[in-house]
Amino acid sequence: MPRPVCRIHAVHLAPFPVQPLPALKPAKLFDPERTMSGTTTATTWDAEAFEQFLASRQEPPWLLEKRRECFEQFRQMAWPRSDEEEWRRTDIRTFHLERFPLPGQQPPEPKEQLPQPLLAQGVPLAGQVITSNARLIHCDLADSAQAQQVVFGSLEQWAAKCPAVQEHFGKVVSLDYDRFAALHGAFWNGGTVLYVPPGVKVQEAFHVYNTLGSTPGSDFAHLLVVLDQGAEATVLLENAGGEQGGLHCGAIEVVVGPEATLRLVSLQNWSPKLWHFAHHRAVVHQHGRLQWTIGALGARLAKVNQHVALCGQGAWAQVNGVMFTQARQHLSYHTLQHHQVPACTSDLLYKAALQDQSRVVWRGMIRVEPGAVKTNGYQRNDNLMLSDQARADSIPGLEIEADDVICTHGSTTGHVDDEQIFYAQTRGLSRKEATQVIVTGFFQQVFDRIPLPSVAEALGGAIRRRVRHYA
Repeated sequence: MPRPVCRIHAVHLAPFPVQPLPALKPAKLFDPERTMSGTTTATTWDAEAFEQFLASRQEPPWLLEKRRECFEQFRQMAWPRSDEEEWRRTDIRTFHLERFPLPGQQPPEPKEQLPQPLLAQGVPLAGQVITSNARLIHCDLADSAQAQQVVFGSLEQWAAKCPAVQEHFGKVVSLDYDRFAALHGAFWNGGTVLYVPPGVKVQEAFHVYNTLGSTPGSDFAHLLVVLDQGAEATVLLENAGGEQGGLHCGAIEVVVGPEATLRLVSLQNWSPKLWHFAHHRAVVHQHGRLQWTIGALGARLAKVNQHVALCGQGAWAQVNGVMFTQARQHLSYHTLQHHQVPACTSDLLYKAALQDQSRVVWRGMIRVEPGAVKTNGYQRNDNLMLSDQARADSIPGLEIEADDVICTHGSTTGHVDDEQIFYAQTRGLSRKEATQVIVTGFFQQVFDRIPLPSVAEALGGAIRRRVRHYA
């Protein structure tokens, strides 16, 4: 048989002068069974603690059994090692699970004491869920949405009442992917579900706001979004708080049914002292449309897997990313555009600006399965360096097992142009103001893709407030 012929267009764009990156240090192995040092108290994440956790819940048998399966996998797995390709650039040797309490153990903080959410300002809402320290403290749903049989609220409460939860929970995200995924599957708490019935189009947005309080805590939030055939919705998800540190080990599961349309914005805005681990995955069915925008501004270290599976012909997905890092922050995002069937389109654009000694790792893959002809896949990652000590690792990839496809990837890394700063200063701006304008312009291409202007402005404003002058 003749070999398949692929039309693969690999374009590496370079609008900025490319700066050489420092050489990688040799990978170091470390013991997955670490012990604490320098602390006086510890949380035991053992079988006894797990059984006590289960005893405090009122959940259907199928869900409890799912938790037990995940806990056994958690016990059998080791922590990721730095000699594994996925973790080679992300060092978690200083992470100690036992330093954090089980989710839901700490009392919630009053709603009026929580940080003000960014995404919901000026946006008409169809419903809102707020959690504090992994506990539900506020939930409302508009009468118009209730009249259309929309389900929105606590995942724990709806698990026994909404068939869509049992059908999809834990089947979109692989809860056995690694030890963090299994840990989440066993101990998730403070989850949220949105189910939109067939043909229902909700114009107002649904807002999910997960927060941690003033003492180090744990957030294991799980978001499940299911849009049935022909449905339409907008979801705004944001995480904030954790000023004294903490742990987030979360998951997002998204099902976009045939001919359904989902606009999803997820903002990670934790304090710079918090550990953030998450697995996000969406499945898009025939002629479904997904626009997913992520914002990553906080966390001490973040490791996120964001996967989109196109499993129905004519499926379309646009994935946008905005990342801004400072101090010694480390953000690592691994994306996958998975084309499983013919005639699907995916478009990914990630942009990152880095200052101080921060680091961003983006590892992207377009995977085309055998038979997925007429695929159109695109991915691009741009990095703007605001410091000579910052570092960006950009690793695009293609795995093509079908002919007659168009797959393109590109990556750029460069510094701010001094002539642009000088030009802005001649117009009366300070050096810091000039840098803010340039950084905002760098992200504008992503902002223009966000359908809600107020959300785009909120993200832009949050970034501008973090920018210091460019030396």
